[in-house]
Amino acid sequence: MKVIRLSHLFLALGIVLISALAVSAAEVKLWGSTTCQKRFLEPGAAALENATGVKIKVFGVGTGKGMVALFEGKTNVAISSNTLEASVNSAQKVRKKAGKPAIAVPAGLIYHTITEDVIVPIVNKNNSVSSLSWQQLADLNTGKITNWKDVGGSDMPVQVVTSHAGSSTKAVYQKMVMKKADYAAGAIQVKSTRLEINEVSKIKGGIGAVSEGFYNLNPGNSKIIKTDPIKRPLGLITIGKPTPDVQKIIDFFRSAEGKKYIL
Repeated sequence: MKVIRLSHLFLALGIVLISALAVSAAEVKLWGSTTCQKRFLEPGAAALENATGVKIKVFGVGTGKGMVALFEGKTNVAISSNTLEASVNSAQKVRKKAGKPAIAVPAGLIYHTITEDVIVPIVNKNNSVSSLSWQQLADLNTGKITNWKDVGGSDMPVQVVTSHAGSSTKAVYQKMVMKKADYAAGAIQVKSTRLEINEVSKIKGGIGAVSEGFYNLNPGNSKIIKTDPIKRPLGLITIGKPTPDVQKIIDFFRSAEGKKYIL
C-alpha cells in the first residue's frame, strides 16, 4: 500500500510540476513604456489571460530602458510609446547617460502598432492660461520665456517639469514641439509620468507634457493646455517574428474585445 501511495504522490507532484512549468512558459515579461503599461497592458491583463492563457508581467521602466533590455536579451519584447527609430535613439540616450558606450542594435526589429496616443501640455489648474501655440510651448520649456505674464498669464515664474532621458513622451515632445532644443537649465527631471503630474500639481508655475490617456486616469491638481495635436504610436517591438505568446498579445489588443481595454 505504501508503494502505491508513494507512486500516487509522485504522479500528483509530477502533474503539479508540469502544470507549473506550463504556466511559467505562458508568462511574458514586457519592458518599457509606462504609457503602454497604463493605457492598455495593465487594464487588459486579466482579459488577455482569460482569452489566451497568456499572463503578462510589465516592467514600466521607460521606452529607452525597455529597448536596452530587449537588446541585452532580458526580454523578447519591448513596449514603446514612440516610433521604432526614436525608440532605438532612446536606448542610446539611456546608455549615454549611464556613461556606457552605444549598444549594438540587432537587425530585424519589428514594430507592432497597437494604438495611437496624444501628448498634452499640462499646467497647474490655478494657472489662468488655457491655450498656447507650439512656439510658446517651446519658448516656455527652453527657458526663453521665464514668466507666465509673457504668455497672458499671471506674474509668476515658469517651472519646467520633464521626464527622464529614456522617456519617449519627452523625446516626442522635444522633437515635435521644441525642434530638438534643450530644456531649460532649471527644469525638474522626474522618473515617471505620475511624478511629472504630481510636480505640476504642486507648483503654481509648473508646466509639463504627458500622455493624455495616462493623465485622464488621475489628473491631480493640474489641467490640460489646448494646442495643436501632438500624436505618437504605442506598440510592441520584437527582434524578428514574435513568439506565439507575444503574437497572442498583439492579436488580442488589436481585436474588438481587446480594444475595449485601451484607455
